[in-house]
Amino acid sequence: MENSKIHYVSATGIVVKDGKFLIAKRADWEKAFPGKWTVPGGKLESKDFTGREKDAQELWYNVIEGLVEREIMEETGLEIENQKYLTSIAYIRPDGMPCLIISIFADWKKGEVKLCNALTEHAWVNLEDAKAYDLIDGIYDELRMLDELLEGKRENAGKWEKK
Repeated sequence: MENSKIHYVSATGIVVKDGKFLIAKRADWEKAFPGKWTVPGGKLESKDFTGREKDAQELWYNVIEGLVEREIMEETGLEIENQKYLTSIAYIRPDGMPCLIISIFADWKKGEVKLCNALTEHAWVNLEDAKAYDLIDGIYDELRMLDELLEGKRENAGKWEKK
């Protein structure tokens, strides 16, 4: 029976450095998209907000931003800045769990790439370079959206389109 009330909430971060995007290859043992290229990201955990003081009476703000910073640091060793929203994605994981993913982009701040064990390779690519990689379906289109935003060919983020 499908559980329509429990979902994973995840976020991904497209890191931009010198006009290029960071992509990484998922390990072959990963349950979702093994061996595919993607951008860093991961699931929201309650410790991402409950371990800090509330920002308002019963609320924590900037939870997704903190998640993206944590995941990029854990997965790649990089620090980021200037986060912005790109789009959102939903899918059903192989284990049957619904997942909402918020796609963010950010500027590289500092650090050298040091991959975690869930990622096996990385590359800094421009949009044309990205075509040569076995990306998770839809990731190329996110990179294209971002490239259009950065080039001033798109006014705002949010509406994903496959081209």
